[in-house]
Amino acid sequence: MTAGAPALRFALDGRRAWSVWAAAIAVYVLAVFHRTSLGVAGLDAAERFGISSSQLSTFTILQVFVYAAMQLPVGALLDRFGSKRLLGVGLTLLTVSQLGFAFVDSFAAALACRVLLGIGDAMVFISVLRLVALWFSPRRTPMVTQVTGVLGQLGALAAAGPLAAALHTWGWTPSYATAAGVGILAGVALVLLVKDSPYADQHREELRLRALARTLRAAWLVPGTRLGLWSHFTSQFSSNMFSMLWGFPFLVSGQGLSPGTASVLLMVMVVTSIASSPVIGTLTVRFPFSRSTLVLCIVAAAVTAWTVVIAWPGRAPLWLLVVLVVLIAVGGPGSMVGFDLARTFNPPTRIGSASGIVNTGGFVATLAAVALVGVVLDRVSPAGPSSWDVDAFRLAMCVQYPVWALGVMQIVRYRRKARRAALESDPEKYAQMQAGNPVTFH
Repeated sequence: MTAGAPALRFALDGRRAWSVWAAAIAVYVLAVFHRTSLGVAGLDAAERFGISSSQLSTFTILQVFVYAAMQLPVGALLDRFGSKRLLGVGLTLLTVSQLGFAFVDSFAAALACRVLLGIGDAMVFISVLRLVALWFSPRRTPMVTQVTGVLGQLGALAAAGPLAAALHTWGWTPSYATAAGVGILAGVALVLLVKDSPYADQHREELRLRALARTLRAAWLVPGTRLGLWSHFTSQFSSNMFSMLWGFPFLVSGQGLSPGTASVLLMVMVVTSIASSPVIGTLTVRFPFSRSTLVLCIVAAAVTAWTVVIAWPGRAPLWLLVVLVVLIAVGGPGSMVGFDLARTFNPPTRIGSASGIVNTGGFVATLAAVALVGVVLDRVSPAGPSSWDVDAFRLAMCVQYPVWALGVMQIVRYRRKARRAALESDPEKYAQMQAGNPVTFH
């Protein structure tokens, strides 16, 4: 231990670290389930509330907007109050919102439930990431971060499969009410197992509320933080847009698949995320200097897949749709590289703030994509969901291209700035990073 370093109460990477992480993961899996639960219920929701395509997209737009808007204040509060408290508040809001969503039958009340869900969801993921950064050693952190994202996809898998089946068998209210009740079990594990830090002297205790704005500003000014933000922005949104709302209608109404086949393809996305995440984690650890290049390759694959599907005359064959969902699904694990970039360039006292900034990126991009798809569909198919077809979705999905273009330009821009700042800060560590060694610049 270096001089002046805080004393450890529990060993990094030890048994206690894994139990803390496991309990936090349970909350995150549930949050992902709630977040994506509307993805297989879009057509049911349109019928239940009697709404248009733009109004349907408003559910996800509002939820994602609230999630993204909350990232900066939540990140700063996380550095002050710690992960356990924010996970508890977030889990409570998620449970209440889904229980309300099970019973409301008006569009306005349903929107209020999605707002609560967005607030609760915003508190979960970066709280888990902060626990990972504090409880695990720097060499192990990138892989644990990837596995965190992988296991979170179990929630999406549950939404794509069991929830879709429950909606078909039980109907709206029993399905969503049962899903809400699972939050009680996750809450028990949270209370019993999670501790904020393995250190005897926690940095967050020294951070007062008046310092939160300064912490956010300091994290924002680091080029590596903004490189992480734009990496997250560019790689994640297509997968999010597809899984959270528009993928199921695109596959059923646009591509003519049965609801069962569409659900299977959404589950293929989840399985792909799980399978590709360890690979991306390994590459992140072995080639820390080329992490942004990895993100650009992932984005290029998604752009290529969408281009082929959109350009295909008529409906795309099933094999091509499988290729599409596989390639865009890799963007989820790919977006986790953004958090590793932020961790590399920020000290532990700014992990929450930096992670909040990064997490804003992908969900702002998702917000833009979801909204634009809905707007285009309303323009070309004003009669609503019954009139959606392959040509309408072909035009609507083109809205992704300007979002990708902006993100790629910013990744290239901030990669240069981050590398230059790292070289000026510590040439020796910069050389180590080029050689494939995990380092931090703070």
